[in-house]
Amino acid sequence: MAGEPIVTIVGNLTADPDLRYISSGVAVASFTVASTPRTQNRQTGQWEDGEAMFVRCSVWREYAENVAESLSKGMRVIAHGRMTVRSYESNTGEKRQSIELQVDEVGPSLRYARAQVTRVSGGNSGNYQAGNSNSRNQGRASFDAPQGGSAHDPWQNGPAGGSAFDDAPPF
Repeated sequence: MAGEPIVTIVGNLTADPDLRYISSGVAVASFTVASTPRTQNRQTGQWEDGEAMFVRCSVWREYAENVAESLSKGMRVIAHGRMTVRSYESNTGEKRQSIELQVDEVGPSLRYARAQVTRVSGGNSGNYQAGNSNSRNQGRASFDAPQGGSAHDPWQNGPAGGSAFDDAPPF
């Protein structure tokens, strides 16, 4: 639908993405991003947390599977997409509406973490995921890398070790 607001939100996942398959076999991953604004109190000089905002997000098809394999509870993510209104009927028969972010792009925030990106075979040239698709718990973005780098840091050994982007498509 045209005219939907485009939004980018930065926050933490409140739970692991929930991957399901609808009756036609199409994958959908749903997750919630909690974003809490921080402001500095000018009188005390201290940082203060504002009211948390919880944004429900969904992503579809192979993208949903990539998200479920790569992201987990607590990770700081950046999600970009279109805000939509979804109408549904509650268990008691009441008609309700919810606002949801239909995700166009999502990935781990690298402000306080590092991620290793692995191309998904068989996908479009623009499909990437953080981590390793062979195991749900391997290769995820690490949020506790030791100071001074990680053994999995592709930049640590310089150009001789090759670049993680050697086979990436040109921009």
